[in-house]
Amino acid sequence: MAIPILKQGAVLIASLQAAPTDRDLIQLKDELADKIGHFRSRIVAIDVSALDVMDSFATRTLRGIAHATKLRGANTVIVGIQPDVAFAMVQLGLTLDGIETALDLDEGLARMRPQPDGGTSGDR
Repeated sequence: MAIPILKQGAVLIASLQAAPTDRDLIQLKDELADKIGHFRSRIVAIDVSALDVMDSFATRTLRGIAHATKLRGANTVIVGIQPDVAFAMVQLGLTLDGIETALDLDEGLARMRPQPDGGTSGDR
């Protein structure tokens, strides 16, 4: 099942609706890389609020997507990590170091909006 990617201005929003397969995540990575260039997007928001499990492959792939999008000139925020998923990730040693996270999509987009000094709220 393909993961839908919505374009909202300079923002791409990917919403994981159900537990994605490894193939779904790889396809998401490829599509986001293409769409960032095509739409000249500056922000990528990945909503994982519907997930009740995030395994090591999903975590590693999301981290890879965030780093690849940075190299393409966009910033990534991962939003909606559920409390049980966060606790499980900590216990398993799965991290999203260096990647912006937020409780929900609104907060994530607010953090990524450019500030008058040229940075983002997430830079602080």
